[in-house]
Amino acid sequence: MPAACRAPRRSARARRAAALAVFMLAAGAAPAAPTGDERAAILAPAADFSAAERWETLSGGSATNRARLDRDAFSMPSANLSFARRAEFFIGNGLFRRAWVAAPASAASADGLGPLYNARSCQRCHLKDGRGHPPAGPNDSAVSMLLRLSVPSGGEAGRNRAAPEPVYGAQLQDFALPGHRAEGRLHIDYRETPTMLAGGAAVRLRAPSYRVAEPRYGPLHPRVVLSPRIAPPMIGLGLLEAIAEEDILARADPGDRDGDGISGRPNRVWSASLGRFAAGRFGWKAGQAALADQAAAAMAADIGVSNPLAPAPWGDCTRAQIACRETVHGAAGGGFEAPEELMAPLVFYARHLAVPARRGAGAPETLAGKRLFYRIGCAACHVPKHATRADWPDEALAGQLIWPYTDLLLHDMGEGLADGGPEGAAAGREWRTPPLWGIGLTGTVSGHTFFLHDGRARNLTEAILWHGGEAETAREAFRALPPRDRAALLAFLNSL
Repeated sequence: MPAACRAPRRSARARRAAALAVFMLAAGAAPAAPTGDERAAILAPAADFSAAERWETLSGGSATNRARLDRDAFSMPSANLSFARRAEFFIGNGLFRRAWVAAPASAASADGLGPLYNARSCQRCHLKDGRGHPPAGPNDSAVSMLLRLSVPSGGEAGRNRAAPEPVYGAQLQDFALPGHRAEGRLHIDYRETPTMLAGGAAVRLRAPSYRVAEPRYGPLHPRVVLSPRIAPPMIGLGLLEAIAEEDILARADPGDRDGDGISGRPNRVWSASLGRFAAGRFGWKAGQAALADQAAAAMAADIGVSNPLAPAPWGDCTRAQIACRETVHGAAGGGFEAPEELMAPLVFYARHLAVPARRGAGAPETLAGKRLFYRIGCAACHVPKHATRADWPDEALAGQLIWPYTDLLLHDMGEGLADGGPEGAAAGREWRTPPLWGIGLTGTVSGHTFFLHDGRARNLTEAILWHGGEAETAREAFRALPPRDRAALLAFLNSL
């Protein structure tokens, strides 16, 4: 059983009190544990917008990266790691950058690529540990964007059920080793539609449509659902993993009992690393509950490398792809192409990519934007503050007050963003609330400002205007803001 599962159970109240006490010690604050009133005040929504809240600039608690806010801002280790553990982080960084090669090769620990794959390394999709992007045109590689494939099954009662495409599998593999055929190429067409904002500003939203060009293994299933996904940023993942599951579930309101129009719910998924069903936290639809599961799935499906949690040596190759399944793989003598001794430092690296510190949190325009963020309802889903578990086994991540701006729950985002592709309990219109920390450094780190699950939004304004479903009221409130207020809200987001 993983160490996290053996941790002693405490009430949510006791965990939060201990977590905040540990954070206050790490931050050099008073050593006494906060009282119930103090604890409630620290985690309560902001009420005073005249100044930044205490510790608000430390988005990742004492793990926050305050050293680099340039293009390497997403690639720094947790600031509170010991010297020895920083060495493990950089070992993991090397594995994250490793370019896998075809088997058999002289470097036995680096072979096993493909035969069909989306990228040769983790770094190739998560460049600078940042956000992926859609291809700029037909000749641009879509390597930081992939296409999930599924075929719905069952009637109305089973509308959330789906199976992989029978020939092409669960995602389109657009690269192949010599002697094999890549499955096809992602093609996107955009249709632009103007929409107006208060004050007379016009914004053109681009609605994408997707198809598989040059399918090499025959036609796809007539009811196939195509769900595009850009690679999300890697920062703060270990801190999100350290939030108590009970705290996530406490925010769920699937029946909207309080009548606020927000009905978030968890995605319950099977975790191979935990050995049980758990609340999903990672991925655009919260399809993975633990970072070990997320890393294992990406290694197998994106790179074609087998590992203890995803042991199939042929990755996403289906039974219809005979040549792929008969190819010699990197663990031909038994075992895995990426055994636990390789996966462990890779997961450690992902857990400890630090969140950058806030910039200008106390600036008047930023504070005005923060007030609007709360007033128009954005904070209902993009919950600003959480406390990580004090009994979390990784001491660098335990007992931290963090500011991720997410509830990690699924929300109906409307038909405009629907992909029609279910994942676990998530329906086609549902998406996990993405964390906002670091979003203002997207252009600096990734060299672009494409947002949402498929990068259709070219800036934050477009991203907000695509919100629908449960977020429609907030979207319309944003649309109605006078230009000066909209600028303030965007300034606040860019400070995160």
